[in-house]
Amino acid sequence: MKKYDFDRIIPRTGTNSVKYDGVLPTFGSEDVVPLWVADMDFRCPEPVVEALRKRVDHGIYGYTFIPESYYESLAGWLEKRYQWVISREWVVFSPGVVAALHLAVNAFTRPGDGVIVQPPVYFPFFSAVKENDRRLIYNRLKREGSRYTIDWDDLREKAGMGARMLLFCHPHNPVGRCWTAGELETLAEICQEYDLLLLSDEIHADLTLPGFSHLPMAALNREIAGRTITCVSASKTFNLAGLATSAVIISNDGLREKFQLFCKKVHTGTGNLFGYVAAEAAYRYGEEWLNQLLEYLSENIMFARDFFRKYIPAIEPIPTEATYLMWLDCRKLGFSSDELGDFMVKQAGIGLNNGAMFGPGGEGFMRLNVACPRALLEKALTRLRRAIDDHSSIR
Repeated sequence: MKKYDFDRIIPRTGTNSVKYDGVLPTFGSEDVVPLWVADMDFRCPEPVVEALRKRVDHGIYGYTFIPESYYESLAGWLEKRYQWVISREWVVFSPGVVAALHLAVNAFTRPGDGVIVQPPVYFPFFSAVKENDRRLIYNRLKREGSRYTIDWDDLREKAGMGARMLLFCHPHNPVGRCWTAGELETLAEICQEYDLLLLSDEIHADLTLPGFSHLPMAALNREIAGRTITCVSASKTFNLAGLATSAVIISNDGLREKFQLFCKKVHTGTGNLFGYVAAEAAYRYGEEWLNQLLEYLSENIMFARDFFRKYIPAIEPIPTEATYLMWLDCRKLGFSSDELGDFMVKQAGIGLNNGAMFGPGGEGFMRLNVACPRALLEKALTRLRRAIDDHSSIR
């Protein structure tokens, strides 16, 4: 069994990396430890590199179609990891999950229709609604102690306001929730009662941390499967985001035909040939890498949590059940959202995502990406500790 080295620091500057080469235009400084964009600073599984190298060596990159072997690898992965059995014809290509959000909103709703989102949530959910002239409806998550839950009474109220669709983040980015079977069952009942279509963004499913388990929404029962559009991708799991390959899974024939028709209108095509070569290799041969990754991410999260508890108690990390993104409650520092962002960059020298961009309920929070070598994480947290100590002494 190969032992992967996640402590290895691999320079990414100069590779057109959004996370690294986008630091100066985003934060106004190059002296920033970048822990923002949700990709990883780890080399992807070796079988993926080998599969790509073999395809590159062929030297001809003409028009291609997606092979059946890719669909078989995806179906095999979902059955093995989640006991979810899907059919080949349910799967539709998308160049990304964000693209799929926009495609689905256009395919299944009309301008002016209400679409529910559950903030604080991944900010492209908002643009998928607003940029397509749909009506954005907030069902804000509730904070109960240190854990977020769904406000069921509010959801029923909002669903009764003529909403057509719910964009569901499962697991949830940025609050890190892995939704339980009981929560999913209640959500399914509400969707059925109010005739809501459900888009389930499950791009972080494979990054469910040890001690928790992911249940695909469409695997819950046949009734909810018939109104669910599931988005998955190897890109987040195996660090392949630059290869622009995702899958949309729709078991309902009528819904799938509507979605495919709109995809044809905007010509999403068959994607990047390297994308499905990489995804297939990852699904077939990347499980051991992923298992080791999840252990390392769990250790990084524990390291960060202990660091905050010991050295920066004014910042409270919300428990992370899935994803490699930590949601940090910084409200005790007393900053406004703009002041908090400026402090992190100008005083601490770290680049995080400002919680305000995740919508209502995100003010006073920051999102920290821990998918990096531990030495880099420690460097960033040490910078933050010094900045807060200096700030406290001035106050």
